[in-house]
Amino acid sequence: MTAPTLPGLEPARPVPAPAGAGPARRAYTVMLPAGLRLLNANQRPHHHQKAKITRELRGAAMEAVAEHATLMTDLAAAKPGPLLQRAHILGVLHPATARRADPANWYPSFKAAVDGLVDAGLLEDDDHTRLLGPDMRLGSVVKGGQLVLHIRELAPGEQWPDLGTVRT
Repeated sequence: MTAPTLPGLEPARPVPAPAGAGPARRAYTVMLPAGLRLLNANQRPHHHQKAKITRELRGAAMEAVAEHATLMTDLAAAKPGPLLQRAHILGVLHPATARRADPANWYPSFKAAVDGLVDAGLLEDDDHTRLLGPDMRLGSVVKGGQLVLHIRELAPGEQWPDLGTVRT
């Protein structure tokens, strides 16, 4: 991965659209700062503590968008509506250590970050009609740990590949 042009951020890049889906779709990478406290589904923090960490993650995602020059330009052009009508988000957890980890356990952290993207105006809402994901994956070790959100615009009606599933 190449170094971002701004601290913790990468510029937008067009993503090839599936065959017959029309023009290339926009894609962005939003990197939250390393070292943020994260929420794990296996933890049982006091509800005040959980709310505080959720606010911090949500705010960090909004701030990362505000510091992303390309996103801010695209957001300004999209006003008054949201930047994207539909999107897929791949969330990558870069753990602080090389120990085994289950990235799905960090869903509360990803959810708070996605809510921050909605607050920033990337999507109108994060319901199933507008958002596919977040799909969570494990990335390389980063000192302090880090969440990275890869956002890809979806064409109208575009869904996750069928993968040969038979419906009865």
